Amino acid sequence: MAKLTIVFGILLILIGVVGYVATGSEHPTALIPAGAGVLFVIFGVLAGSESPKKRMLWMHVSVTVALLLFLSLIRADIDVIRLSRGAYFEYPAAVIEKSATSLLSLLYVLFCVRSFIAARRQRTLNPAG
Repeated sequence: MAKLTIVFGILLILIGVVGYVATGSEHPTALIPAGAGVLFVIFGVLAGSESPKKRMLWMHVSVTVALLLFLSLIRADIDVIRLSRGAYFEYPAAVIEKSATSLLSLLYVLFCVRSFIAARRQRTLNPAG
């Protein structure tokens, strides 16, 4: 899961950089997902620890941050639907970028939850290992 966290961070960095370039490099706030991506790359590196406790800690930190990111941007998902139906937004690229960040965060959370459930089942089935 540490590698997935690093990939997720890289994807967030790409979303931020593409959003920044797409807006003509005029809106530095488009780089916010890139900042979050850097955090996730750091979380992924820290979760690559040999210590199971540290790995578990950093994975739980990363999934919590991703969940908060998703929840804070969920309105953008609704706005993208409105945008596709002709609603006007002053900065449509920002709406699209926030929605992409939100949906990517949700996908990451779902992968993590699935992994956490599988790990718990494995520990239950094999308590000595």
